[in-house]
Amino acid sequence: MTMEIESSKVAYIWCVFSSLCYAGFAIITKLTLDRGMSRYVLVAYGHAFATLTTAILALFFDRSIKECRLTLPVSRNIVFLGILGALLRTLFYGGIECTSSTFAAAMTNLTPSITFLLAIFCRMEKLVIKKHSSQAKIAGTLVSFGGATIMTLYKGITLLSWHNQNTNQAHYSKSKVFSLDQGWIMGSLMLLIHCLSSAAFYILQAKTIEQYPAPIVLTSLSSLVGTVISTIATLILEHNKASVWRLYWNITLLAPLFSGIVIFGIVVYIQMLAIREKGPVFVTAFSPLATIMVAIMGLLILGEPLHLGSVVGAMLIIVGLYAILWGKEHENEKDATILDNSIHQIKLEK
Repeated sequence: MTMEIESSKVAYIWCVFSSLCYAGFAIITKLTLDRGMSRYVLVAYGHAFATLTTAILALFFDRSIKECRLTLPVSRNIVFLGILGALLRTLFYGGIECTSSTFAAAMTNLTPSITFLLAIFCRMEKLVIKKHSSQAKIAGTLVSFGGATIMTLYKGITLLSWHNQNTNQAHYSKSKVFSLDQGWIMGSLMLLIHCLSSAAFYILQAKTIEQYPAPIVLTSLSSLVGTVISTIATLILEHNKASVWRLYWNITLLAPLFSGIVIFGIVVYIQMLAIREKGPVFVTAFSPLATIMVAIMGLLILGEPLHLGSVVGAMLIIVGLYAILWGKEHENEKDATILDNSIHQIKLEK
C-alpha cells in the first residue's frame, strides 16, 4: 500500500515537472519564431536532438529490458508516433506564430477533453451515464470546449499589459466585440488540430508501451521517424532557402536544443512513465499549470497583454479539466475499493 502511494506521488511530480518545462518551451518557441526561424526547421532540429538524447539514455536505462520485441504492429505504431509527433509540433508552432504564447498554452488544455473522447472510443475509459464520475467527465468536456470557443472568437478588454493606457483603450475599441481576425482564427484552428493530434499521440503511446515496455527506446525510435519525416518536409517546403538551416549562438540554437533534449526527449519519456502508471487522461490534466506559468512569463518577458476573453476562456477550460480529473480519480478510488474488498473476501473464504 505504501509503495502504491509513493508511486502515485512520483506520477504527480512527473506531471508537474512536465508542465513547467512546457511553459518554458512556449516562451522560447515564441521568441525564436518571432526572430524569423522556420517552424519546419525547428521541428526537424528538435527531433534530431531528441533522437540523439534518447539514444544515449537508452544505452544506460533500457538495455536490461529483454522482453521487448520489435514486431510489425509495434513498428507500425512507432512510424505513426513519429508522423504524429512531427505534425502536432508543426501545428503548434504555426498556431503560436499567429496568436500568442499565452493563447496557445491555454488552447492546449483542450487536449485532455479530446483525449477523454478518444479514450472512450478506444475503450480505454469507462462511461456510465448514471454515475456521477461519468457525468463530471462529460460536463468537463463540454465546459472545456465552451471555453476554447470563447478564447477563439472573443478578446474583450485588456486586463493586464505593459503598454500605456492609450494603447489599451485603442486596443479595447477594436477587441471588445467578437474577433474575426483571419490570422487569429487560422492560428486557433491549427492549435485545435494540434490538440486532436496530441490526443491521438497519447492514446497511441499508451497502447504501444503495453506492447513494447521500453519507454526511452520507444521515444528514440519515434523521434528518429519524426526526424526523417520533418527533414523531408522541410527540404520540400524550404527548398529555395538553404540559409534557414543555419544556427547561431543565440536563442535560435537554444530553442531546438531545449525542444529536442528537454521536451521531445526527457519530458516525453517521463510522460510515458506517468501514462503507464496513471493513464493518458491523468497526464494531460496537468496542462493548466503550464498555462498559468506561460501567462505570467508572457506578460513579463514578451509583453503579451492579457485579454478578458482569454482569461474567461482559460478559466472555463481549467474548470472543465478538473471536472474530468475528479471523475477519473473518483472512478479509480471506487475500483481500488472494489478490488480491496474482493481480495479481503477471498482471504476470508480461504
